[in-house]
Amino acid sequence: MSRWTPQPDGVVTPKAPYSPVVVDGDLVFTAGQVGFDERGELVPGGIEAQTRRALDNLEACLRAGGCGLGDVLKVTAFLADLADFEPYNAVYRQYFTAPYPARTTVGVSLPGGILVEIEATARLPT
Repeated sequence: MSRWTPQPDGVVTPKAPYSPVVVDGDLVFTAGQVGFDERGELVPGGIEAQTRRALDNLEACLRAGGCGLGDVLKVTAFLADLADFEPYNAVYRQYFTAPYPARTTVGVSLPGGILVEIEATARLPT
């Protein structure tokens, strides 16, 4: 299978030079997803709302690549404020169930009011 880059439904097409999702062989890689709605506007409501929308966008990317949240091997998340770790985790648990993917969460400076960015690596189901 050759590398391909589908555009997920409901995820804004990036203005920057990157693809939201890349499929290569049996691996699916997502770009970092944030709380942007389909118009590219940041959803209101704080860390919980942004996490929910970022995970919805992540799920759309995975679906466009032929898999789902249950196929995720590794998640990397970036939080603008590590004090948001527990509310982020509360929403995360609504999307992922045990056995959980491997995960790294780090505190970073994010632009424009973005509170969370989440990326994933998954394997296509056999």
